[in-house]
Amino acid sequence: MRLVSFKRTVAIMCLMAVASTAVASPQGVGPQGFMIWESPRDLPELAFEDGKGKPLTLADFQGRTVLLNIWATWCGPCREEMPTLDALQAALSGEDFEVVALSIDRKGIEVVQDFYEDVGIEHLRQYIDTTGMAGAQLGAVGIPTTLLIDPHGNEIGRLVGATEWDSPEMTEFLKETIRLSKEASL
Repeated sequence: MRLVSFKRTVAIMCLMAVASTAVASPQGVGPQGFMIWESPRDLPELAFEDGKGKPLTLADFQGRTVLLNIWATWCGPCREEMPTLDALQAALSGEDFEVVALSIDRKGIEVVQDFYEDVGIEHLRQYIDTTGMAGAQLGAVGIPTTLLIDPHGNEIGRLVGATEWDSPEMTEFLKETIRLSKEASL
């Protein structure tokens, strides 16, 4: 019994250490706890597919600010936030911005298609990582995890957990980020 308690205590201490370094390292905090890094961070090559099976990487989105959301159909908080991501995509998408909602469902694109239909997702494109490794490759401690990526393909911030992506504060924050990213790219 004591061994289980000791292991649980060690696990909690490890999680607290990870959380404290994650919180201590950002330059600032945006709306709803969005962490903004002091300087852009390199990202690993991330391979995935679109809804038609076309292979993609994050490099295919260079030149745009990207909100990369790692999610799954079986994740309750993910299911709740997807309509807000869809609304955000409808409001801000264009040549300078895209929401990339990357499912890590191992059952394939069909479950994503069914989910989009059931929930009424109309504006988000379908993307899938059938290996389910995207979260681990990106250092996500859970899902949903969302990364903000600049037009050069570097991570400039992240939010762990679900949020209301279409809230006025978040929309204004992202509009300003897109504007500043575009100016910096010129």
